[in-house]
Amino acid sequence: MGRGGIGGAAAMETADSTRAFVKDVRRVIIKVGTAVVTGQTGRLAMGRLGSLCEQVKQLNFQGYEVILVTSGAVGVGRQRLQYRKLIHSSFADLQNPQMDFDGKACAAVGQSGLMAIYDTLFSQLDVTSSQLLVTDRDFKDPSFGDQLRETVFALLDLKVIPLFNENDAISTRRQPYEDPSGIFWDNDSLAALLAAELSADILIMLSDVEGLYSGPPSDPQSKIIHTYVNEKHGKLISFGEKSCVGRGGMQAKVVAAVNAASKGVPVVIASGFATDSIIKVLKGEKIGTLFHNEANSWECTKEATAREMAVAARDCSRWLKKLSSEERKKILLDIADALEANEDAIRRENEADVEAAQDAGYEKSLVARMTLKPGKITNLARSIRAIADMEDPISHTLKRTEVAKDLVFEKAYCPLGVLLIIFESRPDALVQIASLAIRSGNGLLLKGGKEAMRSNAILHKVITGAIPDSVGKKLIGLVTTKDEIADLLALDDVIDLVIPRGSKNLVSQIKATTKIPVLGHADGICHVYIDKSADMDMAKRIVLDAKVDYPAACNAMETLLVHKDLNKTEGLDDLLVELEKEGVVIYGGPVAHDKLKVPKVESFRHEYSSMACTLEFVDDVHSAIDHINRYGSAHTDCIITTDEKAAEAFLQQVESAAVFHNASTRFCDGTRFGLGAEVLPVGCVS
Repeated sequence: MGRGGIGGAAAMETADSTRAFVKDVRRVIIKVGTAVVTGQTGRLAMGRLGSLCEQVKQLNFQGYEVILVTSGAVGVGRQRLQYRKLIHSSFADLQNPQMDFDGKACAAVGQSGLMAIYDTLFSQLDVTSSQLLVTDRDFKDPSFGDQLRETVFALLDLKVIPLFNENDAISTRRQPYEDPSGIFWDNDSLAALLAAELSADILIMLSDVEGLYSGPPSDPQSKIIHTYVNEKHGKLISFGEKSCVGRGGMQAKVVAAVNAASKGVPVVIASGFATDSIIKVLKGEKIGTLFHNEANSWECTKEATAREMAVAARDCSRWLKKLSSEERKKILLDIADALEANEDAIRRENEADVEAAQDAGYEKSLVARMTLKPGKITNLARSIRAIADMEDPISHTLKRTEVAKDLVFEKAYCPLGVLLIIFESRPDALVQIASLAIRSGNGLLLKGGKEAMRSNAILHKVITGAIPDSVGKKLIGLVTTKDEIADLLALDDVIDLVIPRGSKNLVSQIKATTKIPVLGHADGICHVYIDKSADMDMAKRIVLDAKVDYPAACNAMETLLVHKDLNKTEGLDDLLVELEKEGVVIYGGPVAHDKLKVPKVESFRHEYSSMACTLEFVDDVHSAIDHINRYGSAHTDCIITTDEKAAEAFLQQVESAAVFHNASTRFCDGTRFGLGAEVLPVGCVS
């Protein structure tokens, strides 16, 4: 039964691939744990119950068949009995209170109160609920299953919500909350049993945590397990203490979930504290922990796919490095020709990506980065031919030393092996990176941003189509899903280097999640310092180019430092006016804010939009150097001055990858350095 409102086509576009089955879900069993129903004191958590009932109402109105299995009666009954005993106690009794109660009595007292609350909440939402109490021995009767199904299905046809609970008050076990025996032994196992008996399409178990973790949820190193694979996780996970208000705990939920999944009912353990967990599960979002009887095959297929892709790239790279320099050069020239021959097809796919990004409301700076403007393909082809003409980087001897008679030590360039490059929204980066990998004899795995998926796919197809069969098309693999990244980052025995290109968050996340060496730069806070001896006409040209030429680029100017003696000069005033004409929003550091009355910057490392610029006055070149080394990101920084001593001090003492004298920060580019494509440069330019 299709769903337009929750699990329909629109929702499935954003669903995780492992949760795609939810589009066919009709009958839902929701198990609510005691820790969700009640607080730590045993009192009912009315806010959480209200949120639960709101979600059930939404599902009911959307046409889902919803069945609730609820815990909490024993806890509610215990709280009520404690209160009754307290108000009827003498002063002597209060000196030595006895608050231990029989579990069956607690269940009998709490059951009616719990159901009354559910009935009240559902009535307010124009939903009818019903109560069904069952015991272990009921299921021993062969005819009970048929009677159960007949009753429940009749209620569901009437859009009534059945509420199940184990009838602890008349359970045959001595202590129902301590005796795990029989057909079912708690409400978790009851929910799993009902899921099979009632042919549920999914069982959602709500807990006080977001799902199953690899360790204690409170441990920062613990990570949520989104898909449980018994063969992988069964022996690796240890369970802590059970809930202080319930009788199950996570171990009981896992046992019940594994049992239900083995019978063909998918299970998701999710947080009952969130206000929309149930809705998100049925939209196919990747929340909580999924138990599915096919999860093991998914894991094997996914692992094999990631490993096979990496191994194939490695094997092809070994054939590539056997080729001569001229043979590798010819591959690049063929790729350049292929790009130009397929320019119309590439432009069509890129235009589709750009249109989709605009419709989705992406920032203009991101759309600008992903756009292949007219002439871009020609420029890319030209840069590939420049790379082809580079000196062969393979087997180039750097140093040769005879360390003893007939014993010679050689130091030479050689390929790294397999590179995993993760970049965001720029499809032209794919072309440049692939060209460099081929020239240097490396295998390559590429993951671009989803917003440029069609552009990346067509470019990958064109490039690999030009690679000869003697090397192999799998030399360059294109990663298409986010899930594959986690699998590839685990392959430290196959992949030799990871290079993430993109935002600070992307780079930091990659560094934190792999053992593979990572070459990445997490920030692009670039400075231009105008010294007091600067030619202000030159300064205007350099600053405008550094900021306005391509504001979204990582080598665009973020901060303008100005010698204090230039404040209120005509040259600086003209420069600031020109920046504002170009749409640049100027923020001030403490001094500039005070002197120029511009908005005050929150922090010198605060990231505003690409059209923002921070301005600050400094005492001299040494103050500028200190500022850059403190607040910069070691990317690209520039001094504009006619004072050679000031320039030399700046070039020697600024701790950045590229340091320029009288040149725009936008020159920090491999193509402009004559290297054919973008690289991470190190050095000084004057």
